[in-house]
Formats: sequence, structure tokens, C-alpha cells
Amino acid sequence: MTTPRVAGCDISLTSTGLAFNTGWCGTAGRDGITALPIGTRTQTIREQADRILLHLETADLVLIEKFVLARGKAGAGGAGERAYLYYLVVDALIHDIGVPVVEVPQATLKIYATGKGNVKKDEVKDAVARRLPMFVTKGNDDMCDAAVLAAMGSDHLGHPLVTMPQTHRKALASVTWPQAVAA
Repeated sequence: MTTPRVAGCDISLTSTGLAFNTGWCGTAGRDGITALPIGTRTQTIREQADRILLHLETADLVLIEKFVLARGKAGAGGAGERAYLYYLVVDALIHDIGVPVVEVPQATLKIYATGKGNVKKDEVKDAVARRLPMFVTKGNDDMCDAAVLAAMGSDHLGHPLVTMPQTHRKALASVTWPQAVAA
């Protein structure tokens, strides 16, 4: 039986974190999108989605950090643009490419990484460096989040990348998994 290709994705305009359960991780993004004229902005976001999809189209399952609008001031920091990018990617994966997608809340990702849902980004980065050393993230928090997501999906499918403590694995039970990829 071959190991399923599981990808993690943390959508961002400037630095979308991407990772596969093979240990590969990277980013895709561009600065200055929110300052572009509206027509150029929407085209640039579609191009960004295409770049992300080139990485994810070979996955058997994609776990994506759930989009949350109310980060800081609602609507600030390109929230609308990030939402557009998020849904372009999710829609294409599910409806055009046929890859199952699982949304994972940030707190759930943090529980899998650290055992606690209310930790700072540095604690997740630390946990990835210690527990998931196959991912060379160089401390990039977007890649760290994507790595945790890829590890979660692999664990759910019965191919854990490492042995995780039960306090961390409890995060798997709070995720809504598609029937097609049930463990």
C-alpha cells in the first residue's frame, strides 16, 4: 500500500505556507497585493492561487488552516483579498481537481503541535523543530503551520510521521474529516 500524499496549506497573500508529508515545505506569495489597482489585484490573486494549486494538485488530501476574518481589526490587512485567495484555492481543489480538503482551526493545529490550543507562534515553531525535523522551515511560521497540517493528515490516515503524545493527537478527533479519507 502506498502512502497517501498529504499536503498542509496556510493561506497568506505574502507567504502561503505549503508542506507535504514527504518532508518538503515552501512558501508562495507576493508583497504589495493590497496596494494594486482593483483589476490588477484580482488578477494577481488568481495568479497566486494558480501557483499554490501547482503545488497542491498532486495531493491525495489537503489540510488547510481555516480562514478567520476577525484577525485584529476585521477587514484590515488584506482580509478580503486573503478570503478571495482562500476560496479560489479551496474551490479549485474540491471542484476542479477533486482533492478532498479539510479545514483545521488554528487552535486545533496548535493542539496537535504543542498539546495546547492557546500558544504563541514561537511555541509552534519550536515544536515543529523538535518533533517534525524532516521539515526544514528555517523558523518560517507559515511553513511550520503547513508542516503540522501535513503531519495531522498523515496521522489521521494511519501514516504518522512521528509518534505524537496522546495530548497532541486529541486534536484529530475535533476535525471534520471527509468520508472519502476516513481513517
